[in-house]
Amino acid sequence: MPIDTLTLTAALLAGLLGGVHCAAMCGGIATGFSAMSPQGGWQQAVQVNLGRVGGYVLAGAIVGGFGAGLLRVFRFDVLAVGLRMAVGMVLVLVAVRLLDRRGRLHFIPRPGARFWQFLQPLQKRLLPADRAWRRIALGMLWGWLPCGLSMTLLTAAWLQASARDGALTMAAFGLGTLPMMIPLTWSGARMGRWLQKPAFRTTAAIFILFAGLVTIFSPWLMQVPALHAALVALGCAPPH
Repeated sequence: MPIDTLTLTAALLAGLLGGVHCAAMCGGIATGFSAMSPQGGWQQAVQVNLGRVGGYVLAGAIVGGFGAGLLRVFRFDVLAVGLRMAVGMVLVLVAVRLLDRRGRLHFIPRPGARFWQFLQPLQKRLLPADRAWRRIALGMLWGWLPCGLSMTLLTAAWLQASARDGALTMAAFGLGTLPMMIPLTWSGARMGRWLQKPAFRTTAAIFILFAGLVTIFSPWLMQVPALHAALVALGCAPPH
């Protein structure tokens, strides 16, 4: 089955555009890792953030595999089409969230707050972060911190109904956050400010919105002969 290029591109842009949100929510955690590690520096920051992206990928693979299991149990074509359309709705929600400057969608992370309370004792056992494997493991736990944007993308990963595509969706999102979340470099700070310019943010959010709408209406657009091959190449076919 082709890789869903539209969703992956939208997830990458969501990570890039969500950098300020990530910095606001996780900035204290990011800087706290320097204090946790007696050898704080560039390598340590990279290790922690790669662990965080790894946490996203693992979560995406788990929920995507769960979605695939549902499809195998309930073998209905309409369910596969419905899941595909739901992915589009989630992308539309991501676009709206990125354009929402007043924080009216901050209720989204609340369902995951209890799960984070369960993980906190594990975090304490990994301190101090004085070794690479501890920093990577802490980063993976950090990746499971309830966050409205990441949980929205995780919903899209689940609706992909594929462990591979779920993992790729979260990997794209995680990689998109790196320019902002590796804050120890001059280029990262400069790039973060550039990415938050209104013109770029609006243009990219509109692309995500477009990707969502194409995904929602792909079952009907696929019936147009001139569009069928292009949509299949973009991975817009429903999961099987």
